[in-house]
Amino acid sequence: MSSTWSKHLPAVLLTVFIVSVASAAAPAPPTNLTAQDAPNDAGTAIDITWELSPNDSPTAGDSRVISYLILRQEGGKGEFTQVGDATLGASGFRDSNCEKGKSYLYQVVAVAADGSQSTPAATTDSAIPVLQWFDWGRAWFGVVLVVLCGSVMLFIQMARGGRVFHMREIAGLAAVEDAVGRATEMGRSVLFITGIQDMNDIQTVAGITVLSRVAKVAAEHDATLEVPTCRSLVMMIARETVQAAYLAAGRPDAYKQDNIYYVTDEQFGYVAAVAGLMVRKKPAACLYMGAFYAESLILAETGNSIGAIQVAGTAMPAQLPFFVAACDYTLIGEEFFAASAYLSGEPQQMGSLKGQDMGKIIVAALIVVGTVAATLHAMGNESAGAVVDYLMNSVLRSSS
Repeated sequence: MSSTWSKHLPAVLLTVFIVSVASAAAPAPPTNLTAQDAPNDAGTAIDITWELSPNDSPTAGDSRVISYLILRQEGGKGEFTQVGDATLGASGFRDSNCEKGKSYLYQVVAVAADGSQSTPAATTDSAIPVLQWFDWGRAWFGVVLVVLCGSVMLFIQMARGGRVFHMREIAGLAAVEDAVGRATEMGRSVLFITGIQDMNDIQTVAGITVLSRVAKVAAEHDATLEVPTCRSLVMMIARETVQAAYLAAGRPDAYKQDNIYYVTDEQFGYVAAVAGLMVRKKPAACLYMGAFYAESLILAETGNSIGAIQVAGTAMPAQLPFFVAACDYTLIGEEFFAASAYLSGEPQQMGSLKGQDMGKIIVAALIVVGTVAATLHAMGNESAGAVVDYLMNSVLRSSS
């Protein structure tokens, strides 16, 4: 009996020694672990916080904590499974993969540099994610929305009441009448291009609005208006628009449906056909209003080569330089979209345009305040740094 005990005694002592060393090297667990519903969310997240392990320190040696494992148990039963991890120095974690109304228990385990792990720190109460009706972190978005919508409604009511709003002159639109008059004097046509996109593009819609005005001026001057299109739906809407414009001008008999026609959906096939048309018929005025891509310079240079007055309008930033270089007048971005209000003068459109200007003022003010605050913060002003943090984390916060 004694011989058997003495035979196994070294192994037992070695095991006890290894266990004691491993236990001594294991890091201390984090403390004060809490889990609660994440605020201002859709009921899919829980925030877990804890106090750092005493071993989360550079002086802890091999037992220094380098990360924390976050374990979760669903519904108060079953095993704890890992749902994430946090790096050293972190004292919080958001579990964003939860189900609304379901209870969860959490454990956090500290992991040391040598691979040893602490005993789990566990929550005592279940956390249940709850759907929040309002995200108060986005209150500023609500304020801006109310201001913008209120401004639009106010200006529309003012316009309906007879208030005349000042609107700066857009040279490109003011030149339309001169271009059509020149075409009439020369006995040549006016060519109008609505871009190469379909009616689901807002630039095409804006181009059709300008076409209505051009068609009315052409009817009044008895000029020939030609509109080749690359989309069948655009052709149908352009025909209806031009016919309505001729009727409003009192010249329904002068409307010619065949002057508004479909060419092809192919981009450069369409451009080749239009360029050939320009060279053959030499229109006195060429107007490009819509969405354009690589064909912009081809059209503008062809029109320039025949000596036509050219007016272009687009919101495609990459194509604007070509139109500016080759055309007489260019509507740049916002001017193009403001054309409908500028040309029609309708209260709804004028009020909407003025209401949008209020939004631009708000954005410009925020840019100025943010720029000044960031500059002062870079120069060491702590108060300015607080302003920058507030703007970034509250006013401009895009997500929870």
